[in-house]
Amino acid sequence: MSARPNVIEKVSWGAWLIPTMGETTLETIDELLKGSIEETDDADISYKLRSARQLIDVVRMRHEEVDETIEEVQLDEEILENLRELGYVE
Repeated sequence: MSARPNVIEKVSWGAWLIPTMGETTLETIDELLKGSIEETDDADISYKLRSARQLIDVVRMRHEEVDETIEEVQLDEEILENLRELGYVE
């Protein structure tokens, strides 16, 4: 992979070099795939990389759905706790 200024910063952590780009792992993977698409002239490889980016979007949407569900469940637990304190439920 060619070096790109201001796109990939490498942070040394023990024996590992960790690329830091996006705020999340999915964003980092997406940026790496995007850069690879831009660097390749092979249509088959480009197709596979674009497909991988689409799968990253699916995973991102599923994560957002899970996060929303967790927030709703936590809210429901708070409501149940309040109802318990008021003596409405046990």
